[in-house]
Amino acid sequence: MKAHPHRAATPVSARASAARGGFRILLIDDDPGLLRLLSKRLRECGYEIGTAGSAEEALACLATERFDLVISDVRLPGSDGLALFSEIRRSFPALPVILLTGHGTIEDAVEATSRGVFAYVTKPFDSRVLLSRIQQALQMSGPSPDDAPQQRDASWCEEIISHSSRMRSVLDEAQLVAASDASILIQGESGTGKELLARAIHRASPRADAPFVAINCGAIPENLLESELFGHARGAFTGAATAHTGLFVAANGGTLFLDEIGDMPLALQVKLLRVLQERAVRPVGSTRAENIDVRIISATHRDLEAAREAGLFREDLFYRLNVVSLSLPTLDERREDIPLLASLFLQNLARKYHKRLHGFAPEALQALASAAWPGNVRQLQNVVEQACALATTPLIPLTLVERALRGTAHERLSYAEARQRFERDYLIRILKLTDGNVSDAARLADRNRTEFYRLLQRHALTPGLFRGSYHPPQQRRRKTDR
Repeated sequence: MKAHPHRAATPVSARASAARGGFRILLIDDDPGLLRLLSKRLRECGYEIGTAGSAEEALACLATERFDLVISDVRLPGSDGLALFSEIRRSFPALPVILLTGHGTIEDAVEATSRGVFAYVTKPFDSRVLLSRIQQALQMSGPSPDDAPQQRDASWCEEIISHSSRMRSVLDEAQLVAASDASILIQGESGTGKELLARAIHRASPRADAPFVAINCGAIPENLLESELFGHARGAFTGAATAHTGLFVAANGGTLFLDEIGDMPLALQVKLLRVLQERAVRPVGSTRAENIDVRIISATHRDLEAAREAGLFREDLFYRLNVVSLSLPTLDERREDIPLLASLFLQNLARKYHKRLHGFAPEALQALASAAWPGNVRQLQNVVEQACALATTPLIPLTLVERALRGTAHERLSYAEARQRFERDYLIRILKLTDGNVSDAARLADRNRTEFYRLLQRHALTPGLFRGSYHPPQQRRRKTDR
């Protein structure tokens, strides 16, 4: 892939460095001279800078690296700045964007800001004005990495292991809303870590020292779920020999996590709504209500919008719970995390089984990185555990990984799922053939680079993962010999 003329000024290694540990800004413009000038000025102000010469190159950078702010020219080759902003907003809702233009009008500025662009600056711009806009925008990104240790403490999310930009974006949003008492709805497929995120939000909130109480609304029969949530008085029903304190009261002052809220029966939805409206709970069989102070985080793998439209979920409860919505990516959408997670699980399981396990054979790790994961992180953990339990050598071989993958495979696929799997597998194979070279891969697929980048983004595939990262050792030697 031919490098853009300005890339020599800010190579990937430079973007990845942390000379001052400050905020990171992505600059996007097809004018190399302007990029060099603006990069120099912002570096002098202590910012770390990454650059891109087109919208597709910018999206590739955002897919593999974390930035606190994007500054983009409106006129870009192949796609304009507003279209790029829409793509950024879709994947990174909390990432502020400043647009630059040499042909600005009041109407353009109004449209841009109405769509959520943080600022719209016309060229030639006053450096002081631009720096002021940058400082204001970065206040939205949270505290600077140079700020006090207590402000940048990441222990609240230490259980969530990831270097995925998609997951980092979710965590940034979660940290922003944790400080409030707003109800949060976490959406994501089974096995994506919804409860882990809920616990992390609780730890980052002012309620961190109070209880965190979790209940799976789909795992408890309706008649018992009411008593578990609201409690019951002595003699409220047959077998109620003693009074029972419900989970709302148990979580008082803290956070109540309602997992699989989409499975809650309609009759209980009405009672839950009343509790949330009145901020008081009355145990079953009691005439007295008790005031409560509880922050609600709920989660579901179901499409609650569709359930609401079908009359299976109350509309008023939906809006009460869905004040802030967070969507967890699937493991396929954070595929770069697979080697990291697999290695972590391996270390933990080696201690559990008292085995000397040092890692995965290269072809075994490649199989994990390219497999489909309908069960997400939970399925990956099961696969690694099966392989570890049967391992007789320090390195987990391909045969054990393949056996474990067959044992956890989900064979029933819809047409849409089968098509998505085929498309992803095709992209993986073609990236392997081209050693991660996007230009060559796009030519082989008979697609232009922009369209090919969109396909890669749809399946969360990072070209860099295929640039020799998972070749067996003998293949790497042959490449070096050449």
